[in-house]
Amino acid sequence: MIDTYFQGSSLQSLSVQLHTEAETLALAQRLATLLHGGLVVFLQGGLGAGKTTFCRGIIQALGHNGNVKSPTYTLVEPYELAGLQVYHFDLYRLHDAEELEFMGIRDYFTAQSLCLVEWPERGEGSLPQPDLTVTLGFEAEQRTLVLTAHHARTDAMLTVLSHHE
Repeated sequence: MIDTYFQGSSLQSLSVQLHTEAETLALAQRLATLLHGGLVVFLQGGLGAGKTTFCRGIIQALGHNGNVKSPTYTLVEPYELAGLQVYHFDLYRLHDAEELEFMGIRDYFTAQSLCLVEWPERGEGSLPQPDLTVTLGFEAEQRTLVLTAHHARTDAMLTVLSHHE
């Protein structure tokens, strides 16, 4: 499943080829066991790349039993899970990043919350820097997923994931 693993001086990435939706969900569930409050995860990729599927895997692994819907029209969907507040953002329909300031975006990013942000480039300037970026794309007939750590604490997560395979 893992194709490449490399470590730079201050940035670590993990690249994975995923053949099925079940593999995407399984990777998201393994990552969820390492996530905690205070983290910001950006999810990037085109329409239909699997960003919401990956979020669903994380949110369900953290204990949510119901459906995980894309917050495309509401911008954010909150989940209270085992003492962890999870906010799932979808900024696809955002017209201006300034709209996020009006909705009090900064209040969502706390030490007790895990924030999953789809289409983060649309909120540029109003969002904090990510701790982890998940980039989904397609190569041939398979989904490619690249996890990029932006801090030492998320570097360690990728190391654990890479050895789990």
